[in-house]
This record gives sequence, C-alpha cells and structure tokens, in this order.
Amino acid sequence: MVITHLGHACVLVETDDARLLIDPGTMSRLEGIEELTAVLVTHQHPDHIDLGRLAPLLAASPQARLVVDPDTVDAVAAVEGLARVEVCRPGERLTFAGTTVDVLGGRHASVYGDVPGCTNNCYAVDGGAFLHPGDSFHVPDLAIDVLAVAIDGPWLKLAEAVDYVHAVAPRVAVPIHEGEAVDPGKYAGMLGAFAPLAAVRQLAIGEPNAL
Repeated sequence: MVITHLGHACVLVETDDARLLIDPGTMSRLEGIEELTAVLVTHQHPDHIDLGRLAPLLAASPQARLVVDPDTVDAVAAVEGLARVEVCRPGERLTFAGTTVDVLGGRHASVYGDVPGCTNNCYAVDGGAFLHPGDSFHVPDLAIDVLAVAIDGPWLKLAEAVDYVHAVAPRVAVPIHEGEAVDPGKYAGMLGAFAPLAAVRQLAIGEPNAL
C-alpha cells in the first residue's frame, strides 16, 4: 500500500487495484490528481471537503465514485457538474475491484460542550491495512496496521491524540490534520515520544510512501 499525504486531512491511498482519495478539503493540494477510483469524504467541514474544487477534481477522474457521510450529501448534491453521489453509513462495506473499504464510526468528536456535532464516517481500507478516522477518536473492532491520526484542531488536544494511538495500537501512526498548526513537526515529535509502541511517520506533503 502506498500512502501520500496531500495536506491537512487529505490522503491518497493506493492499493494494487484502487486509488482512493480521502477528504479533499480546502487545505489540500489537489493539483494534478487524477485516475482516481473513488473520493471518500468523512464529514461536511470545509477542511475535509472543498465544494469549490470538487467538480474539477472528479472531472479529471470521470470513473471515480464519490462517497460521503449522511450529513454531507445535501451540500454535495447542490454542486453543479456532479453526476452521482453515494451516501454510506457505518456498518456498510464498499468494494473497488479487489479493494474493500469498511465504513465505521458515526459521529464527529465533540468540539465543546453542547455544540452540535455532525456525522463522521471512518474508512478502514482492506480490513484495517489503513484507517482514516476523520475528526473522531473511533476505536475499531479490528487490528489497524497504519492509522492516520489528527494532531491539531479545535476539537482535540495532543494528549487525546496520544491516547488514541495507544487505544488503536497500530504498527504505524501517520500525523494528519496539521494544516493550521504553526509547528506540525513539534506535534508529530511529541506524538512519537508519548506513543512509542507505534512508529510515528510524518509524511512530506505530496511524496508517496510505501508503508
């Protein structure tokens, strides 16, 4: 499996027979991205789905399926130029040739107090080879090899990210959701220091990595 971090929450996951783009948001580098099998969106926040760039992105990959969570579908349906949108919920399994994606999770992590939340899909590729949890701390009931873990945001503190890595216990933890951080390297380093059972790999933006 080859993983490319494209900025903030956006990750390109390449298996033997699928190219899956997860969370192409406003802080993502999407130029030149094509030949996608699917675009998967965890939730409705702009840093996870850039509605202004969604149609051109899919036009460059006309065969790609667009998969979103329930609360995102209305906003996506209003975008001109999109032919079809799939709505998926936790408990469903998606198949892309020989690649599977299990939809997990359900809700965005609490931001503060009683501030209303939204639906949030987590996507587990090929039985746990890779997990993108969106903006959540969902601990799946399966072994995870590579975990994308948020290290910055208004809904988390670094200690929660550390606890999350301990709870999931992946072989590799890939820091994401760093688009607004002043020093993401510092956060990634602290994650590695306090969650030593997982190898923390901070990926350079735009560079493919076989993990």
